[in-house]
Amino acid sequence: MIVVSDTTPLISLLKINQLDLLEKLFGEVLIPEAVFNELTVDERFQLEAKVIRQKEFIAVKPVNNLESVSILKRATGLDQGESEAIVLTDELKADLLLMDEAKGRNVSAQMGLKIMGTIGILMAAYEEHELTSDEVRECVDGLQRAGRHIGQRHYQMLLGRLKD
Repeated sequence: MIVVSDTTPLISLLKINQLDLLEKLFGEVLIPEAVFNELTVDERFQLEAKVIRQKEFIAVKPVNNLESVSILKRATGLDQGESEAIVLTDELKADLLLMDEAKGRNVSAQMGLKIMGTIGILMAAYEEHELTSDEVRECVDGLQRAGRHIGQRHYQMLLGRLKD
């Protein structure tokens, strides 16, 4: 399975110490250079950057067609990381794109890409018995405490699927 990730799901999973779920669920996760830069350049997030650099299952993969990235960015208003993640997913004919931002998800869906966000990752981890229902609730609480936005519809859907 080929999986590409945008920045936000990685940050969200870092904040709740669940980044390793990606390896358990998908094996290798590819990120474009812009996503790697977003994760590692900011001086305020050196600890997070160190964790990302140490995770062997996260591999940086350059986008081949930077012109496509530029066009997508200008046409949609998406940022560099989102645009590169979408183009890389398309170039690799990847099975899944990990992305949380609504605008990026809409563009990806219009392109026919399969998308999963942080809540979907937690749900998949629950369904694969990597997390218990209590652990999923703790993760969601942790995301909310960390200031990560969780759409009410997704949150209710998640809670509805958990068995106590």
